[in-house]
This record gives sequence, structure tokens and C-alpha cells, in this order.
Amino acid sequence: MQSLHTANRVPIPILTYHQIAPSPDRSAGFRSLYVAPAAFARQMACLHLLGYQGLSMSALMPYLRGERVGRVVGISFDDGYLNNLSQALPVLNRYGFSSTCYVVSQYLGKTNEWDRLAGIAPTPLMNAAQLREWRQGGQEVGAHTRHHVHLTQNDASVCNDEIGLCKVELEAVIDAPVRHFCYPYGEYSAEHLAQVRSAGFDSATTTLRSRCHGNEDMMHLPRVPVLRATTLPLFWLKLSTAYEDRRRLP
Repeated sequence: MQSLHTANRVPIPILTYHQIAPSPDRSAGFRSLYVAPAAFARQMACLHLLGYQGLSMSALMPYLRGERVGRVVGISFDDGYLNNLSQALPVLNRYGFSSTCYVVSQYLGKTNEWDRLAGIAPTPLMNAAQLREWRQGGQEVGAHTRHHVHLTQNDASVCNDEIGLCKVELEAVIDAPVRHFCYPYGEYSAEHLAQVRSAGFDSATTTLRSRCHGNEDMMHLPRVPVLRATTLPLFWLKLSTAYEDRRRLP
């Protein structure tokens, strides 16, 4: 039977990244979501030196369920940027880490058009062949809806398609199960949690800030954001202390 709640005895951080690329100029929107390739490499080296194993969501599940214990951290990427493949994958492979990239199924090979009104520059997303290359590199593909929609601004039938068909479409591309979901913009309601569970996902992640503790609902797991301004000392605080837990909203 699928676990409905976490059962880990110690907090487990799930790191959130977006783009692994130099930040644009100051006029650009959401510069915080860019982590420079050199900074990402230092962060992964830090994890390795501290004895952490970086894991995809599927590899992390036995730890979240309390079936295994160890010094582990989840690594996730939102949206499916090509720079995740070109910049992050070699570093992840260097340390034997796995990760989950949450992909928008109808935007393969396109750009992040949903960010246009926010002033974020268009950036290439992985196409089907590159997504398969990502998976062949030991990484995991997760679902992020078909069109990166605001679930709370759409009716139930649209949301059901955005969630369920995203899974179907990505599975057809990579010829493998897609077991994990991420809510675009961190927006969801109880109805969406039920839809994600009904679609057959094992977990779903949010933008709620905190490490994962015991008795978290598997359909709305909190994560730890890693941003442009995250220094190595701050990175350590996010991993090893209650720094992020204190930033969790009620």
C-alpha cells in the first residue's frame, strides 16, 4: 500500500533549483532563481564533503517512509531547463548523485513562455531527446503539469487533465514511469492533492519552505529553496539546522 505520510525520524531537506546559469542583468525578473554553475558545483561538493548523498525523489522515498536511515538530501529542479542537462548533470554524475527534474510536458524543446509576463528571459527547455539523455545520465523525470498552469485558477476538469495527462505524455517520451509531481507556482488546494494522488503519483512537492519531517502528507512535501544569493554558510544552515523550518508558513 502506498504511504500517505512520511515516517522519517530526522528532518530530510529536499533542495529546489530552477536554472543553473549566470544571472541576467538587474533589469530582469526573478534573478534569484538563477544559480551560477560554479556555485552549484561548490554546493554539490559541500554535500559530498559533509557526507550527504544527493537523491532523486524515487531514491529518497525509502528514507521518507522510514524504511531506511542515512545522511541524505533530495535534489529537485523545476521546469526542465536545458541548462540543467548541460551544467548540473556533469556535476551530479561527478559525485554519484541523482535528482528529479519536474518537466512541463507540452513545452519540450520550447522556452519558459509562462514567465514572459513576469519579465523572465526566455530560456531553452529540454526537448524529448535531451530529456531521455537526462534520464540515461542517472536522473529522474517528474511532472509539472502540461502547460505550467495556475491550478487554483482553473476548473477541476482542466486541472485533472493538466496533472494526469502530463504524466502520460512524459511517460511516453522517456518510456518509464513518472512517479512524482510538483505544483506550478506552489499553488494547490485539497482537491488538487486528491487529483495528484488519484493520477498515481507517489509524492508531490510544493514551495512551502521547510525540511521534510515525520508525518508530512506525501502530496504536499515542503522543500528548501537554493537561490542566487545562497552562500555556502547559508547552504549549510538550510541543510543542517532549523533555519528553513522556521520559515514555514502556517
